[in-house]
Amino acid sequence: MTAVSLGIPSVPTKLAERRVSRKIQVGPVAVGGDAPVSVQSMTTTRTSDIGATLQQIAELTASGCQIVRVACPTQDDADALATIARKSQIPVIADIHFQPKYVFAAIEAGCAAVRVNPGNIKQFDDKVKEIARAAKDHGTPIRIGVNAGSLDARLLKKYGKATPEALVESALWEASLFEEHDFRDIKISVKHNDPVVMVNAYRQLAAQCDYPLHLGVTEAGPAFQGTIKSAVAFGALLSEGIGDTIRVSLSAPPAEEVKVGIQILESLNLRQRRLEIVSCPSCGRAQVDVYKLADEVTAGLEGMEVPLRVAVMGCVVNGPGEAREADLGVASGNGKGQIFVKGEVIKTVPESKIVETLIDEAMKIAEQMEKDGVMSGEPEVTIS
Repeated sequence: MTAVSLGIPSVPTKLAERRVSRKIQVGPVAVGGDAPVSVQSMTTTRTSDIGATLQQIAELTASGCQIVRVACPTQDDADALATIARKSQIPVIADIHFQPKYVFAAIEAGCAAVRVNPGNIKQFDDKVKEIARAAKDHGTPIRIGVNAGSLDARLLKKYGKATPEALVESALWEASLFEEHDFRDIKISVKHNDPVVMVNAYRQLAAQCDYPLHLGVTEAGPAFQGTIKSAVAFGALLSEGIGDTIRVSLSAPPAEEVKVGIQILESLNLRQRRLEIVSCPSCGRAQVDVYKLADEVTAGLEGMEVPLRVAVMGCVVNGPGEAREADLGVASGNGKGQIFVKGEVIKTVPESKIVETLIDEAMKIAEQMEKDGVMSGEPEVTIS
Protein backbone atom coordinates (compact mmCIF):
# COMPACT_ATOMS: atom_id res chain seq x y z
CA MET A 1 0.00 0.00 0.00
CA THR A 2 1.43 3.39 -1.02
CA ALA A 3 1.78 5.91 1.77
CA VAL A 4 -0.02 9.20 1.26
CA SER A 5 1.63 12.31 2.61
CA LEU A 6 -0.67 14.47 4.70
CA GLY A 7 1.89 17.20 5.18
CA ILE A 8 1.29 20.88 4.56
CA PRO A 9 1.17 21.50 0.79
CA SER A 10 3.56 23.97 -0.75
CA VAL A 11 2.08 27.33 -1.69
CA PRO A 12 3.21 29.96 -4.20
CA THR A 13 5.58 32.51 -2.68
CA LYS A 14 4.24 35.30 -4.92
CA LEU A 15 1.09 36.03 -6.84
CA ALA A 16 2.62 37.15 -10.14
CA GLU A 17 5.87 37.82 -11.91
CA ARG A 18 7.01 41.43 -11.67
CA ARG A 19 6.35 43.59 -14.70
CA VAL A 20 9.60 44.13 -16.55
CA SER A 21 10.57 47.78 -16.17
CA ARG A 22 13.75 49.72 -16.70
CA LYS A 23 15.86 50.33 -13.60
CA ILE A 24 16.83 53.77 -12.32
CA GLN A 25 18.93 54.80 -9.35
CA VAL A 26 17.48 57.14 -6.74
CA GLY A 27 20.71 57.72 -4.90
CA PRO A 28 21.78 54.30 -3.59
CA VAL A 29 18.25 52.88 -3.92
CA ALA A 30 17.47 51.07 -7.17
CA VAL A 31 13.91 51.45 -8.44
CA GLY A 32 12.48 49.19 -11.12
CA GLY A 33 13.97 46.22 -12.92
CA ASP A 34 14.71 43.43 -10.47
CA ALA A 35 15.05 45.78 -7.48
CA PRO A 36 12.73 45.14 -4.51
CA VAL A 37 9.68 47.39 -4.23
CA SER A 38 10.76 50.33 -2.07
CA VAL A 39 8.76 52.34 0.47
CA GLN A 40 8.63 56.13 0.44
CA SER A 41 7.10 58.89 2.49
CA MET A 42 7.11 62.69 2.60
CA THR A 43 8.04 65.11 5.33
CA THR A 44 5.39 67.39 6.82
CA THR A 45 7.82 70.03 8.07
CA ARG A 46 8.70 73.25 6.29
CA THR A 47 11.74 72.27 4.29
CA SER A 48 13.34 75.61 5.11
CA ASP A 49 13.42 74.46 8.76
CA ILE A 50 16.45 72.27 8.22
CA GLY A 51 16.67 70.94 11.78
CA ALA A 52 13.02 69.87 11.98
CA THR A 53 13.14 68.34 8.51
CA LEU A 54 16.27 66.32 9.23
CA GLN A 55 14.76 65.18 12.53
CA GLN A 56 11.67 63.91 10.76
CA ILE A 57 13.79 62.23 8.10
CA ALA A 58 15.71 60.47 10.88
CA GLU A 59 12.43 59.24 12.37
CA LEU A 60 11.28 58.03 8.96
CA THR A 61 14.59 56.27 8.41
CA ALA A 62 14.20 54.49 11.75
CA SER A 63 10.71 53.36 10.75
CA GLY A 64 12.03 51.70 7.59
CA CYS A 65 11.49 54.44 5.01
CA GLN A 66 13.89 54.08 2.07
CA ILE A 67 13.27 57.29 0.10
CA VAL A 68 11.91 60.60 1.38
CA ARG A 69 10.32 63.49 -0.50
CA VAL A 70 10.44 67.09 0.67
CA ALA A 71 8.27 69.99 -0.52
CA CYS A 72 9.90 72.94 -2.22
CA PRO A 73 7.34 75.74 -2.69
CA THR A 74 9.63 78.70 -1.85
CA GLN A 75 13.13 79.97 -2.42
CA ASP A 76 13.95 79.39 1.26
CA ASP A 77 13.02 75.73 0.80
CA ALA A 78 15.19 75.49 -2.31
CA ASP A 79 18.09 77.04 -0.39
CA ALA A 80 17.78 74.33 2.28
CA LEU A 81 17.90 71.39 -0.13
CA ALA A 82 21.68 71.07 -0.37
CA THR A 83 22.13 70.68 3.39
CA ILE A 84 19.20 68.30 3.73
CA ALA A 85 20.30 66.15 0.81
CA ARG A 86 23.83 65.95 2.21
CA LYS A 87 22.86 65.12 5.78
CA SER A 88 19.89 62.80 5.18
CA GLN A 89 20.53 59.11 5.79
CA ILE A 90 18.22 58.18 2.89
CA PRO A 91 17.80 59.61 -0.64
CA VAL A 92 15.94 62.93 -0.80
CA ILE A 93 13.54 63.78 -3.62
CA ALA A 94 12.55 67.41 -4.14
CA ASP A 95 8.85 67.93 -4.85
CA ILE A 96 8.40 70.79 -7.33
CA HIS A 97 5.22 72.58 -8.33
CA PHE A 98 4.60 75.85 -10.18
CA GLN A 99 8.19 77.13 -10.45
CA PRO A 100 10.58 75.47 -12.94
CA LYS A 101 13.53 77.35 -11.37
CA TYR A 102 13.26 75.13 -8.30
CA VAL A 103 13.77 72.05 -10.48
CA PHE A 104 17.20 73.36 -11.43
CA ALA A 105 17.90 74.34 -7.82
CA ALA A 106 17.09 70.81 -6.63
CA ILE A 107 19.32 69.24 -9.25
CA GLU A 108 22.18 71.56 -8.34
CA ALA A 109 21.62 70.86 -4.63
CA GLY A 110 22.35 67.18 -5.18
CA CYS A 111 18.88 65.78 -4.57
CA ALA A 112 18.62 62.10 -5.46
CA ALA A 113 15.67 62.80 -7.77
CA VAL A 114 13.16 65.51 -8.60
CA ARG A 115 9.40 65.12 -8.80
CA VAL A 116 7.67 67.44 -11.25
CA ASN A 117 3.94 67.87 -11.75
CA PRO A 118 3.52 69.03 -15.35
CA GLY A 119 -0.08 70.11 -14.85
CA ASN A 120 1.04 72.63 -12.22
CA ILE A 121 3.99 74.17 -14.05
CA LYS A 122 3.04 76.81 -16.58
CA GLN A 123 4.99 76.57 -19.81
CA PHE A 124 6.60 73.39 -18.43
CA ASP A 125 6.90 71.90 -21.91
CA ASP A 126 9.16 74.78 -22.93
CA LYS A 127 11.57 73.96 -20.09
CA VAL A 128 11.91 70.23 -20.74
CA LYS A 129 15.04 70.54 -22.87
CA GLU A 130 16.88 72.51 -20.17
CA ILE A 131 15.63 70.21 -17.38
CA ALA A 132 16.65 67.12 -19.32
CA ARG A 133 20.13 68.51 -19.92
CA ALA A 134 20.66 69.47 -16.29
CA ALA A 135 19.28 66.17 -14.98
CA LYS A 136 21.43 64.16 -17.37
CA ASP A 137 24.56 66.12 -16.47
CA HIS A 138 24.00 65.45 -12.75
CA GLY A 139 22.64 61.91 -13.09
CA THR A 140 19.35 62.97 -11.49
CA PRO A 141 16.21 60.94 -12.25
CA ILE A 142 12.91 62.71 -12.80
CA ARG A 143 9.54 61.52 -11.52
CA ILE A 144 6.66 62.66 -13.67
CA GLY A 145 3.90 62.88 -11.09
CA VAL A 146 0.42 63.29 -12.53
CA ASN A 147 -2.38 63.95 -10.05
CA ALA A 148 -6.13 64.00 -10.60
CA GLY A 149 -6.38 67.32 -8.78
CA SER A 150 -3.83 69.08 -10.96
CA LEU A 151 -4.34 67.64 -14.42
CA ASP A 152 -3.31 69.70 -17.42
CA ALA A 153 -6.18 71.97 -18.47
CA ARG A 154 -5.95 70.71 -22.05
CA LEU A 155 -6.65 67.16 -20.95
CA LEU A 156 -9.42 68.17 -18.57
CA LYS A 157 -11.13 69.83 -21.52
CA LYS A 158 -10.61 66.77 -23.72
CA TYR A 159 -11.84 64.14 -21.23
CA GLY A 160 -14.14 66.20 -19.02
CA LYS A 161 -12.53 64.91 -15.82
CA ALA A 162 -9.52 63.01 -14.53
CA THR A 163 -10.22 59.64 -16.13
CA PRO A 164 -7.60 56.88 -16.24
CA GLU A 165 -7.07 57.68 -19.89
CA ALA A 166 -6.49 61.37 -19.13
CA LEU A 167 -3.94 60.58 -16.41
CA VAL A 168 -2.05 58.17 -18.62
CA GLU A 169 -2.06 60.47 -21.64
CA SER A 170 -0.67 63.29 -19.53
CA ALA A 171 2.14 61.13 -18.13
CA LEU A 172 3.15 59.63 -21.47
CA TRP A 173 3.02 62.99 -23.20
CA GLU A 174 5.44 64.50 -20.72
CA ALA A 175 7.68 61.43 -20.89
CA SER A 176 7.77 61.77 -24.67
CA LEU A 177 9.03 65.35 -24.34
CA PHE A 178 11.96 64.10 -22.27
CA GLU A 179 12.54 61.26 -24.72
CA GLU A 180 12.91 63.82 -27.52
CA HIS A 181 16.02 64.99 -25.69
CA ASP A 182 17.27 61.44 -25.11
CA PHE A 183 16.41 61.48 -21.42
CA ARG A 184 14.78 58.30 -20.08
CA ASP A 185 15.91 58.27 -16.45
CA ILE A 186 12.26 58.58 -15.50
CA LYS A 187 9.70 57.06 -13.18
CA ILE A 188 6.00 57.83 -13.40
CA SER A 189 3.00 58.11 -11.10
CA VAL A 190 -0.66 58.62 -12.03
CA LYS A 191 -2.37 59.13 -8.69
CA HIS A 192 -6.07 59.48 -7.92
CA ASN A 193 -8.06 59.47 -4.69
CA ASP A 194 -10.41 56.77 -6.05
CA PRO A 195 -8.71 53.34 -5.92
CA VAL A 196 -10.73 52.07 -8.89
CA VAL A 197 -9.66 54.95 -11.13
CA MET A 198 -6.10 54.70 -9.83
CA VAL A 199 -5.82 50.95 -10.46
CA ASN A 200 -7.17 51.29 -13.99
CA ALA A 201 -4.79 54.15 -14.73
CA TYR A 202 -1.73 52.18 -13.60
CA ARG A 203 -2.83 49.09 -15.52
CA GLN A 204 -3.08 51.15 -18.70
CA LEU A 205 0.22 52.88 -18.01
CA ALA A 206 2.00 49.58 -17.33
CA ALA A 207 0.82 48.25 -20.67
CA GLN A 208 2.06 51.29 -22.60
CA CYS A 209 5.56 51.91 -21.25
CA ASP A 210 8.47 50.27 -19.47
CA TYR A 211 9.21 53.06 -17.02
CA PRO A 212 9.27 52.16 -13.32
CA LEU A 213 6.01 53.09 -11.62
CA HIS A 214 5.53 54.88 -8.31
CA LEU A 215 2.21 53.75 -6.80
CA GLY A 216 0.01 56.02 -4.74
CA VAL A 217 -3.60 56.73 -3.85
CA THR A 218 -3.44 60.48 -3.43
CA GLU A 219 -5.35 62.18 -0.63
CA ALA A 220 -6.31 58.73 0.65
CA GLY A 221 -7.72 60.18 3.88
CA PRO A 222 -7.39 59.63 7.64
CA ALA A 223 -5.36 56.68 8.89
CA PHE A 224 -8.05 53.99 8.84
CA GLN A 225 -9.71 54.97 5.56
CA GLY A 226 -6.41 55.72 3.86
CA THR A 227 -4.90 52.43 4.96
CA ILE A 228 -7.83 50.48 3.51
CA LYS A 229 -7.85 52.40 0.21
CA SER A 230 -4.08 52.06 -0.19
CA ALA A 231 -4.02 48.38 0.74
CA VAL A 232 -6.80 47.58 -1.72
CA ALA A 233 -5.27 49.54 -4.59
CA PHE A 234 -1.67 48.49 -3.99
CA GLY A 235 -2.70 44.91 -3.41
CA ALA A 236 -4.55 44.77 -6.72
CA LEU A 237 -1.60 46.18 -8.67
CA LEU A 238 1.27 44.50 -6.86
CA SER A 239 -0.49 41.15 -7.10
CA GLU A 240 -0.33 41.64 -10.89
CA GLY A 241 3.36 42.51 -10.75
CA ILE A 242 2.74 46.25 -11.29
CA GLY A 243 4.61 48.74 -9.10
CA ASP A 244 8.23 49.49 -8.27
CA THR A 245 8.00 51.91 -5.35
CA ILE A 246 5.08 52.95 -3.14
CA ARG A 247 3.94 55.84 -1.00
CA VAL A 248 0.94 55.48 1.30
CA SER A 249 -0.68 58.92 1.66
CA LEU A 250 -2.35 59.32 5.05
CA SER A 251 -3.61 62.22 7.12
CA ALA A 252 -1.36 60.87 9.86
CA PRO A 253 2.29 61.08 10.93
CA PRO A 254 4.59 60.05 8.07
CA ALA A 255 6.02 57.11 10.00
CA GLU A 256 2.51 55.59 9.96
CA GLU A 257 2.59 55.72 6.16
CA VAL A 258 5.82 53.74 6.19
CA LYS A 259 4.45 51.16 8.60
CA VAL A 260 1.42 50.56 6.40
CA GLY A 261 3.52 50.39 3.25
CA ILE A 262 5.90 47.85 4.74
CA GLN A 263 3.08 45.65 5.96
CA ILE A 264 1.42 45.73 2.53
CA LEU A 265 4.63 44.49 0.95
CA GLU A 266 5.13 41.83 3.60
CA SER A 267 1.59 40.55 3.21
CA LEU A 268 2.28 39.91 -0.49
CA ASN A 269 5.68 38.32 0.18
CA LEU A 270 7.36 41.23 -1.59
CA ARG A 271 9.45 41.85 1.49
CA GLN A 272 10.89 39.56 4.16
CA ARG A 273 8.15 38.97 6.72
CA ARG A 274 9.02 39.87 10.28
CA LEU A 275 7.56 38.73 13.58
CA GLU A 276 3.95 37.77 12.84
CA ILE A 277 1.43 37.05 15.56
CA VAL A 278 -1.59 35.11 14.31
CA SER A 279 -4.47 35.36 16.77
CA CYS A 280 -8.10 34.44 16.42
CA PRO A 281 -10.77 37.18 16.42
CA SER A 282 -12.47 35.39 19.33
CA CYS A 283 -16.02 34.06 19.44
CA GLY A 284 -18.37 32.24 21.79
CA ARG A 285 -16.11 29.18 21.71
CA ALA A 286 -13.16 31.03 23.22
CA GLN A 287 -12.28 29.97 26.75
CA VAL A 288 -9.61 32.62 27.33
CA ASP A 289 -9.39 36.36 26.78
CA VAL A 290 -7.72 36.21 23.36
CA TYR A 291 -7.44 39.99 23.00
CA LYS A 292 -5.59 40.34 26.29
CA LEU A 293 -3.40 37.33 25.54
CA ALA A 294 -2.46 38.61 22.08
CA ASP A 295 -1.69 42.10 23.39
CA GLU A 296 0.53 40.75 26.16
CA VAL A 297 2.43 38.45 23.82
CA THR A 298 2.86 41.28 21.33
CA ALA A 299 4.21 43.59 24.03
CA GLY A 300 6.53 40.89 25.35
CA LEU A 301 8.03 40.23 21.92
CA GLU A 302 8.39 43.87 20.90
CA GLY A 303 11.77 44.49 19.36
CA MET A 304 12.33 40.92 18.17
CA GLU A 305 14.10 41.08 14.82
CA VAL A 306 13.68 37.63 13.30
CA PRO A 307 10.87 36.38 11.02
CA LEU A 308 8.94 34.32 13.56
CA ARG A 309 5.31 33.22 13.28
CA VAL A 310 3.52 32.96 16.64
CA ALA A 311 -0.06 31.67 16.90
CA VAL A 312 -2.20 32.74 19.87
CA MET A 313 -5.45 30.79 19.70
CA GLY A 314 -8.42 30.65 22.04
CA CYS A 315 -10.26 27.38 21.45
CA VAL A 316 -9.92 23.79 20.29
CA VAL A 317 -11.56 24.26 16.85
CA ASN A 318 -8.82 26.08 14.93
CA GLY A 319 -6.34 26.42 17.76
CA PRO A 320 -4.32 23.21 17.48
CA GLY A 321 -4.07 23.42 13.69
CA GLU A 322 -2.95 27.05 13.62
CA ALA A 323 -0.55 26.52 16.52
CA ARG A 324 0.91 23.47 14.79
CA GLU A 325 1.59 25.38 11.55
CA ALA A 326 3.34 28.27 13.30
CA ASP A 327 6.92 28.32 14.54
CA LEU A 328 5.51 28.73 18.00
CA GLY A 329 1.94 28.66 19.24
CA VAL A 330 -0.59 28.06 21.95
CA ALA A 331 -4.00 26.42 21.80
CA SER A 332 -5.87 27.57 24.90
CA GLY A 333 -8.88 26.20 26.78
CA ASN A 334 -10.15 25.04 30.16
CA GLY A 335 -7.72 27.28 32.02
CA LYS A 336 -4.58 25.96 30.35
CA GLY A 337 -2.65 26.10 27.10
CA GLN A 338 -0.84 23.60 24.95
CA ILE A 339 2.46 25.06 23.77
CA PHE A 340 3.56 24.05 20.25
CA VAL A 341 7.09 24.46 18.87
CA LYS A 342 7.62 23.59 15.20
CA GLY A 343 4.40 21.61 15.11
CA GLU A 344 4.97 19.55 18.25
CA VAL A 345 3.38 19.94 21.70
CA ILE A 346 6.24 20.52 24.12
CA LYS A 347 4.28 21.25 27.28
CA THR A 348 0.93 22.22 28.78
CA VAL A 349 0.88 25.19 31.12
CA PRO A 350 -1.74 26.98 33.25
CA GLU A 351 -3.38 30.01 31.64
CA SER A 352 -1.45 32.30 33.99
CA LYS A 353 1.84 30.97 32.56
CA ILE A 354 0.99 31.12 28.83
CA VAL A 355 2.48 34.54 28.10
CA GLU A 356 5.78 34.05 29.90
CA THR A 357 6.16 30.56 28.41
CA LEU A 358 5.57 31.81 24.87
CA ILE A 359 8.05 34.63 25.36
CA ASP A 360 10.70 32.26 26.76
CA GLU A 361 10.26 29.82 23.89
CA ALA A 362 10.25 32.66 21.33
CA MET A 363 13.58 33.88 22.66
CA LYS A 364 15.06 30.39 22.34
CA ILE A 365 13.84 30.06 18.75
CA ALA A 366 15.01 33.56 17.85
CA GLU A 367 18.45 32.85 19.25
CA GLN A 368 18.69 29.68 17.16
CA MET A 369 17.45 31.48 14.04
CA GLU A 370 20.11 34.16 14.49
CA LYS A 371 22.79 31.45 14.89
CA ASP A 372 21.51 29.84 11.70
CA GLY A 373 21.82 33.15 9.87
CA VAL A 374 18.12 33.71 9.23
CA MET A 375 17.51 37.21 7.78
CA SER A 376 16.25 39.65 10.35
CA GLY A 377 13.65 42.37 10.11
CA GLU A 378 11.56 44.61 12.33
CA PRO A 379 8.55 43.19 14.21
CA GLU A 380 5.12 42.92 12.65
CA VAL A 381 1.82 41.96 14.21
CA THR A 382 -1.02 40.60 12.09
CA ILE A 383 -4.32 39.87 13.83
CA SER A 384 -6.33 37.54 11.63
